[in-house]
Amino acid sequence: MDIVGKRYWFFGLSGLVIIPGLIALLVWGLPLSIDFTGGSLLEVSFETAHRPQPAQVVALYDSLGIGDPQVQTAGETDIVVRSKPIDDQVEFQIVREMEKRFGGTVTVVSFELVGPSVGAEVADRAALAVGLATVGILAYITYAFRGVAHAPRYGVAAILAMLHDVAVVIGVEAILGHFLGWEVDSLFLTALLTVIGFSVHDTIVVFDRIRENQSLHRRLDYETLVNHSIVQTLDRSVNTQLTVMLTLLALLLFGGVTTRHFVTVLLVGVFSGTYSSIFNASPLLVVWENREWRTWFKGRQTSAA
Repeated sequence: MDIVGKRYWFFGLSGLVIIPGLIALLVWGLPLSIDFTGGSLLEVSFETAHRPQPAQVVALYDSLGIGDPQVQTAGETDIVVRSKPIDDQVEFQIVREMEKRFGGTVTVVSFELVGPSVGAEVADRAALAVGLATVGILAYITYAFRGVAHAPRYGVAAILAMLHDVAVVIGVEAILGHFLGWEVDSLFLTALLTVIGFSVHDTIVVFDRIRENQSLHRRLDYETLVNHSIVQTLDRSVNTQLTVMLTLLALLLFGGVTTRHFVTVLLVGVFSGTYSSIFNASPLLVVWENREWRTWFKGRQTSAA
């Protein structure tokens, strides 16, 4: 199985997945939840026969002078409303007005208030966490592979594969956020950091086999050695990640609406991490070893001449 020999096909496939997501990110952006923007989150439960349509809830909020609420249904009985900050008195007024307009008993499931300063702090800490994780991963891999020639390359390749997975997850989130109304919240960041951990873990497994084979097969050229190492770890990588993905798939199908967003992000990220660890990270080492960027445009220049 010549995986490394077809590396540019796999790089191209990654580009086909990432580019639409990046375009969606530039055009639509990421819909941020109140975890970042600040505001109020009110979830109420209705009797099934009395649950209103989202448009009716929006009209209710507008009549109370609370503009631009975001309304979503949850399950068969719940309504989730995100709006500008409101206090407990206004929350009580909203619930009473819902009972008056729509009938039945309205039960408050949860009510949260997040200030803009708290949202900004969450965003800053999330960016700091990702930055520190990146630096830590680079430093650790460089140290762990210090006995191998060009040890920093392994760290850089792992980071590039990790960034591939981050780009895939964020791009998919931008698309799903636009079409399904999903928002970036603290759980999304938790899923993203988990994806980073899975991605790097699987990449290190392949890199470690490359390090072992460099001692066992000194006469093999580097490209053949890397491909041999990938094939040796292929079953382990796929089986390990497949176990995780099957579990996540079960949660996605049967876990309920409250975890659907979180599990979907994890599922996309774990799949992407498996792909990048096998088809991107190690082939990047071969590209670097051969300095192949020097010949990327050579054919065009020759043709032009």
